Amino acid sequence: MATVEAAAAAVTANESHKKNRIQVSNTKKPLFFYVNLAKRYIQQYNEVELSALGMAIATVVTIAEILKNNGLATEKKVLTSTVGMKDENKGRLVQKAKIEIVLGKSEKFDTLMAPATTTTESEPAADGKK
Repeated sequence: MATVEAAAAAVTANESHKKNRIQVSNTKKPLFFYVNLAKRYIQQYNEVELSALGMAIATVVTIAEILKNNGLATEKKVLTSTVGMKDENKGRLVQKAKIEIVLGKSEKFDTLMAPATTTTESEPAADGKK
């Protein structure tokens, strides 16, 4: 079992080097934090990789659907797998479901994001008039 854990740790270490990866959690941040972060990553890297384990999978799918339905992203790849993890309470190896969704920049992304950047640029000017 130690070799399985070592292999899983090595895979995790290799995957964590990706700069455009977002590991989503159900409990740490609200949904739209991840949506806005994914938009920023798409802007910077032209694609984003969303990943989650277990119960957070539904959140990743929701984030991907929000970005796709708003015309900001296109689905490039969806990978599902299981990962062996150590149970915190019992200390035994437990299989967890894992999903990875790669979204690419849509053709309309820049035109859809342009109004958002112009409003944020004009807001400080409006504050200066007060």
